[in-house]
Amino acid sequence: MNNSNYQNQTNSRPLIIIVALFFIFGFVTWANGTLIPFFKLSFGLSNTQAFFVTFASYIAYFFLALPSSWILKQLGFKNGIIVGMFILGLGSLVFIPAASSRSFPLFLTGIFIQGAALALLQTAANPYLTIIGPIESAAKRISIAGICNKFAGMIVPVIMGSLFLKNAAEIEAKIAKATGIQKEEILNDVLSRVNTPYIALAIIFCAFAVLIKYTDLPEVEVEEDVVDENKGAVIQHKSIFQFPHLFLGAFCIFVYVAAEVMAGDIIGVYGKALGIDPDTAKYLTSVTLFSMLIGYVIGIFTIPKYISQQMALRICAILGIVFCTLAFLTVSSQYSVLFIALLGLSNSLMWPAIFPLGISHLGKFTKTGSAIMIMGIAGGAIWPLFYGFLSDATDHGGLGIPFHTAFYIAILPCYLYILFFAIKGHKIGLANKM
Repeated sequence: MNNSNYQNQTNSRPLIIIVALFFIFGFVTWANGTLIPFFKLSFGLSNTQAFFVTFASYIAYFFLALPSSWILKQLGFKNGIIVGMFILGLGSLVFIPAASSRSFPLFLTGIFIQGAALALLQTAANPYLTIIGPIESAAKRISIAGICNKFAGMIVPVIMGSLFLKNAAEIEAKIAKATGIQKEEILNDVLSRVNTPYIALAIIFCAFAVLIKYTDLPEVEVEEDVVDENKGAVIQHKSIFQFPHLFLGAFCIFVYVAAEVMAGDIIGVYGKALGIDPDTAKYLTSVTLFSMLIGYVIGIFTIPKYISQQMALRICAILGIVFCTLAFLTVSSQYSVLFIALLGLSNSLMWPAIFPLGISHLGKFTKTGSAIMIMGIAGGAIWPLFYGFLSDATDHGGLGIPFHTAFYIAILPCYLYILFFAIKGHKIGLANKM
């Protein structure tokens, strides 16, 4: 099915399927926010070690995005989703032997497999949302999907936190006092909490794959040529490297995801450093995602009717700079955590704006360009480790910089670059061609 059929309207059937996929993306991805303190509790990890949870998940996007583009070309959009869902189920099942053997590396392997599946699914889903209707309202469609994504993220800490981190403070104290066989029994009991939830998730993912198999989900092909909107002539592009705005956009995705993970997954660690009780801190990710949800709702009603995608991105970048600065300045009180949570609001409309701007005017290179953009998700792998290195004590291999200072050093440059991309970066290379 050619993209021209969608130029003036959005097909609701595939939109519903993709929105459901984004719910699954959110549930799996934001479960990491709960797994970080859970593994710190279960394995006695440092910050840097615990942040390998996000590293294992997000680094998969870097290695699998381009192969995912090739897989989608061979299998097609629908079959690619089916394969991705089965791989996602496989990654979930790896948690079972990881728990029984108390192997943190095996847990990371399962998380990496899940990340590989999500790389395939996201490489398909994001450009589909962009080209399934008018390009100027792409941010609105991605916002709708984002609401489902972040709603899933909001309920994950409530569900998984209640299952994995129940009585966390009490268990932490018991582990500290226990020795020998007693300590082994406590740790085995804690890790066994992952069995039932991840078996259930594997069943759900495979069932969704079967549902997709019997659902009429049309293929959407992009236009092969890019047309000069002023002259009406076809512009010949021979290489993906003729689109500098694409690579600037991919790096913008890198720093955006870094900022999102900092605000979402690390907020629990940040809260504990401020003295917030662990049984309360486990819900802080939900607060961040609730503020993101508010931003998505705003985006649905304002883009493109009142503000453009570019303007929304500028506003969000400025809000990010303001909120992270206020969090730094108020660290002596627990208001600092509130400003970290409000970063969810500033992050909300970034992906919906960055992705369409990055893959605009790519023509036949859209699928490859989408994969390159997806590779930028690796920012969620690299940046938490960078923050952990800054904040960990020197005897844990870190620099020992105060946690709030380390957070500010790590996150502020992200919003500064996003502001640059919103103002100028997305136009570089296009002005002379279009």
